[in-house]
Amino acid sequence: MKLSIASLAALLLAVPQATHAFMTPANPSASIRSTSTSLAAATATAADDADADDDLSTQVTKLKRVLAREYITFFDPMETQYYAPSVTFTDPMTSLSGVASYQNNVDMLASRTLMGKVLFEDAGIALHKVTGGEVQEDGKTIGDITTRWTLKLTAKVAPWKPTARFSGISVYKVIQDTSSAVGVSIVNQQDYWDSVNIQPNSGGDYQIVDKGTAIGDFLDQLKPGGFQAKEAAPELPYELLRRGDGYEVRKYPGFTGVRLPYSRRDEGFGSLGAFAKGMSPLGPAIMDVQKDDISDKLMMWPLTFTPPGELEPPVPNDAVEKAGEGQWRTMRVITMPPRVVAVREFTDASMEPVVRKADRELRDILARDGLSPEDDSDDLVRFAQYDAIFSMGRRRGEVWIDLSQDNPWN
Repeated sequence: MKLSIASLAALLLAVPQATHAFMTPANPSASIRSTSTSLAAATATAADDADADDDLSTQVTKLKRVLAREYITFFDPMETQYYAPSVTFTDPMTSLSGVASYQNNVDMLASRTLMGKVLFEDAGIALHKVTGGEVQEDGKTIGDITTRWTLKLTAKVAPWKPTARFSGISVYKVIQDTSSAVGVSIVNQQDYWDSVNIQPNSGGDYQIVDKGTAIGDFLDQLKPGGFQAKEAAPELPYELLRRGDGYEVRKYPGFTGVRLPYSRRDEGFGSLGAFAKGMSPLGPAIMDVQKDDISDKLMMWPLTFTPPGELEPPVPNDAVEKAGEGQWRTMRVITMPPRVVAVREFTDASMEPVVRKADRELRDILARDGLSPEDDSDDLVRFAQYDAIFSMGRRRGEVWIDLSQDNPWN
């Protein structure tokens, strides 16, 4: 999940400041003794091999825990005893060799070096999963270990301080190393980015691509965003799981919101605004439109979400007391479970042809990258609006599709 010092420095400093024969024994009694001895020796050898397998499996398990700890602390410290002196690292933009180069690279990204302090701020990495590392039948070969992660960093060298985000996997080649105190060594790390390395229509397999493709992907994230429409409310928090080619995958916490049927969005915004006055609602406004064009359209505003360490979102008592009564008789307070959602952005006004086109495009993209929507997700179009309904500037709209439970992050 690392980007090289040289590549990043050159790219950032170039940004415009504006912009894997039987033998028959002669003596039968000797045969019995020999066989007994052989069986005993074989049994002992098998037991030793089993112990060795257990030891190696334990060492690999420890290594996976070390990798998780390194990601959580952003490699502070980097546990270099688990890396071969000649370890190699390759990502879509560059290659490195040697522990010192490897460690210097992560220290730069984390702003622990002079160059890092000049180039970056607010860097962080989120580890989503560590898999693999199975000891093979020969008791010596170790399967690849794969981590799945998201990295973000802010380029402070540019006046507008753009934040770049990368998600992907790191594939670690690991060997048994009896010369090492920890018993195993990482000899190679190969990184792949979700945005450039997923091979189309392969079920989500990764492939190596031209370096220029990766550089273009990085530079695109450094461009100024232009004049943005004002957000209608603070945004519902989420964890970015994938920044893909033309879409994102996010994990949202469970949340409670108020929902009503609507005919016109402006009227829905007005009614929800009056109902939620003083409740500090969150964005975005989430609309569900059934594909039959007959059922009610529904609009929801999130009110509370599940904080870290808790199991459920706080109950918005004011909303519960008001909903379903009098002028608020069509309002309902709904609790939504945590979900993994695929998202595609659009910047045009949220008109029906625009939204339905974005929904079709997102479904095609998910099929291309080997991701499956929930079975009933095609019954409706769900879209989100972040900006105030009559605001000026570049709008932010999105279509949302819930992913099935067999997604790569579960």
